[in-house]
Amino acid sequence: MFGAILLVIASGQSVRAEGCSLPPQGEGHVADVIDGRSLHLADGREILLAGIEPAATVPRKADRAAVLSAVIADHDVTLRGQDDTPDRYGRQPAFVFLAGSETPVQALLVAQGAAMVSVDIADKDCAASLFAAEAEARASQRGIWASPSAIKNAESPDDILAGIGRFAVVEGKVLSVRQAGATTFLNFGRNWTRDFAVTISKRALPNLAGAGIVPKSLENKRIRVRGWVEARTGPRMEVQRAGQIEVLGGN
Repeated sequence: MFGAILLVIASGQSVRAEGCSLPPQGEGHVADVIDGRSLHLADGREILLAGIEPAATVPRKADRAAVLSAVIADHDVTLRGQDDTPDRYGRQPAFVFLAGSETPVQALLVAQGAAMVSVDIADKDCAASLFAAEAEARASQRGIWASPSAIKNAESPDDILAGIGRFAVVEGKVLSVRQAGATTFLNFGRNWTRDFAVTISKRALPNLAGAGIVPKSLENKRIRVRGWVEARTGPRMEVQRAGQIEVLGGN
């Protein structure tokens, strides 16, 4: 799988990702790559590629770094983003562009199946362009999407539980929608304590409603959901933003 990802990146396939018109955060030269989505610039800054999650199917840190290095090593880059405040680990989150390019490195990785779109992209146009790139990569079975395990089956809770603490994409039919206190549960199985479920807090409902998503309307619908896997007897995934849910259809 790792070799296949490097192969498609090296193929030089044209990638278009218009819409990421974000404020500038400066520029620099890539000194070294740390892992699948972070790097050091020559001026000492540590940059975190915003908006993506590295593929869990490339488990070794060195391999994930090699994937990003194939795209960005020893290049001049420009940085863009809404906020250049470092995270708690001292990393500056940004969309990274190779010098002279209007396509973010994130889009290059996503389009080749080397990364998944995350859930924390504030700019809607930028998010839409990355999701479009991911959909094309998935349809073409590029990189991680060539593996049937790239998308988890909601009916296989043990398989989902094996990825506790990891970012995952899960598909399945919502069998029921239930309210418990301030939390809404999208249940994908009949055994509520063991089967996979999505949780939605009351404070997240306005964000979903703004995108036309009403939890109760998802009952008996097939959806694709992305986020971090948690374990509360059975596997759980918390949805906080509308971009985490994609409605695939009805029965």
